Amino acid sequence: MKTVTDFPRKVIEIEDMGIVMPDGCRLSARVWMPEDAADDPVPAVLEYIPYRKRDGTLPRDELMHPYVAGHGYASVRVDMRGNGDSQGLMSDEYTAQELQDACDVIAWLAAQPWCSGSVGMMGKSWGGFNCPQTAFLQPPALKAVLSVCSTADRFADDIHYKGGCLLGENFGWGAVMLSYSSRPPDPALRADWREDWLKRLENMPYLAPRWAGHQARDDYWRHGSICEDYGRMQVPVLSFGGWADGYMNTVDALVRHVGAKGIVGPWVHQYPHTAVPGPAIGFLQVALRWWDRWLKGIENGAEADPAYRVWMMDSVPPDASARIRPGRWVAEAEWPSPSVRPVTLHLAVEVGLSAPQRALPAQSASPRGYLKTENGGGFSVSLSTPQHLGMQAGEYFPMGLNAEMPGDQAGEDALSLCFDGEAVEAPLELLGAARLRLRLASDRPLGFVVARLCDVAPDGRSVRIAHGMLNLCHRGGAAAPAPMVPGEVVEVDLVLDQMAYRLAPGHRLRLALSTSYWPFVWPSPEVATLTVSGGALALPLRAGEVVGWEPPAPEAAPGWKHRVLRKGRTRRFVEEDLITGTRALVVEDDLGDVENLTHGLCTGETMSERWEIRPDDPLSAHAVHRWEQRLSRGDWAVRTEAWARMTATASHLIHEARLTAWEGDQQGFERHWREEVARHFV
Repeated sequence: MKTVTDFPRKVIEIEDMGIVMPDGCRLSARVWMPEDAADDPVPAVLEYIPYRKRDGTLPRDELMHPYVAGHGYASVRVDMRGNGDSQGLMSDEYTAQELQDACDVIAWLAAQPWCSGSVGMMGKSWGGFNCPQTAFLQPPALKAVLSVCSTADRFADDIHYKGGCLLGENFGWGAVMLSYSSRPPDPALRADWREDWLKRLENMPYLAPRWAGHQARDDYWRHGSICEDYGRMQVPVLSFGGWADGYMNTVDALVRHVGAKGIVGPWVHQYPHTAVPGPAIGFLQVALRWWDRWLKGIENGAEADPAYRVWMMDSVPPDASARIRPGRWVAEAEWPSPSVRPVTLHLAVEVGLSAPQRALPAQSASPRGYLKTENGGGFSVSLSTPQHLGMQAGEYFPMGLNAEMPGDQAGEDALSLCFDGEAVEAPLELLGAARLRLRLASDRPLGFVVARLCDVAPDGRSVRIAHGMLNLCHRGGAAAPAPMVPGEVVEVDLVLDQMAYRLAPGHRLRLALSTSYWPFVWPSPEVATLTVSGGALALPLRAGEVVGWEPPAPEAAPGWKHRVLRKGRTRRFVEEDLITGTRALVVEDDLGDVENLTHGLCTGETMSERWEIRPDDPLSAHAVHRWEQRLSRGDWAVRTEAWARMTATASHLIHEARLTAWEGDQQGFERHWREEVARHFV
């Protein structure tokens, strides 16, 4: 990545600009702007998140915000209420208070003498979410948004539920936020830091059980879901996603429903100028083109850019830590594209020359199903997979190169019910979402099915192209789930994630079905056996001329000045207890300790995760997370430790947590949570 030090306008920085809300709560902003902005006002670009501008996101902030400011903007990074150096308390994610604060910040920025009156909003993940959510509220000064790794539907496409299935990340993210929000303001900026810190700790919510309690798409999830009324989105939207991230579906939704421009690369859950797998792109130059058009009114043609630009990934061997993902850029002038048409493959089993036979049981390691262009008639096959299947699924939103992306699926395919296509003779391009229709019955009222679409090489290695899942209680819709009637045959529809993939000659497609996916999905209370008796897979086949795109190369401002005090270490491995049969996915991530050489704050973070289960017992599922945060400067030092555990009975999900805080060597706070959440549909 090229480092840029000379900009069209000289930049000044204000490390703590106070923005006071109507109720008197002071939010802390770090602001970069041209030094002559008071004489020549500029538009403002807001990034508004809870992740601590003083230390948490500072390394990435210093790459981006001075760069934007140097091109004639006030780039504003605000800590949300109750986080970092801002006052107040945070009660949940994407609350009405959070979004009203965003509107009030936008109005405040527009009224400043150094601001031209036009404001844009950008962000990734949490900040990517609240950009469109704020635009939904239509604050007058907001003229455009740029959203990275976000969602349009909080129930269908976030870390809580997917296809109505309770995600393991619902618990994981609850532990993360308990840790992240436990840190105090910086005493260098807040004389009242201790009083504020204790107030935060005493009022800290543990949110995982609250999220787990909403097992249908109710009003809780409809709030903040812009898909409730796409017509309210009245400002231009530029949406980014990554094929290695969990939020790739939003780009399609925003392009399709609000006329957004969309760009999806091969990336994990990071900004596109720093993300892996490569190639990274010049995200900041693309962003400036967007802001120039909509905040400055420069006629640069951004509105005429292709609707949907995607990295079409090539067939390569599986690699959970891929640095580069070969492929090419494909630009679709309109989306949906006339170049994409559905092709249906039918699920079939080998029947020989006689009537259909029962296929081999799902525990067999041999492929037993086929994908055929013609409908081969009915069949009957049992599906019940071991509970530990899913260890190679990867993270919901991988952050880097620590084996967080999906690994070789061959071992998990062997435990699944697989339907294989013929080896292709010419490259096969898929662009869009595959849709699966299944005819099945269940012997239990609760259960789910997971579908993985894989690229199987001639040597047997298997790459996950896309996956999808359906809680069978949600077969009639997420708003009104209902348990299955054991033995009753139903037809269900399952939509897999969006994809852009080019299958190589000699490779074949595989559809792998399972009733377990640990720890990606929390298991059902009983081992369910599904009887699958038919189905069809509709694939989005792309054909025709390829129009490419040449994005600019990555650029950024100089990185932050820091010193490594202690190097970190990351481990990720799977354990098997040969006595009990328990399998465990273990993650240990020590980020070490660093000193900020600009303001002297030293920070460190250590975490561990353990996800364990026995192959034959869904109620043995047991997850434990530990997070430690460290802050110090001179004689001042604080430390927090968040511990969380999730287990379950047949009737309840059991959440436990503990938060402990130290000032120096003195423990000053401890709080415990325990909550049992009734299982209605999970």
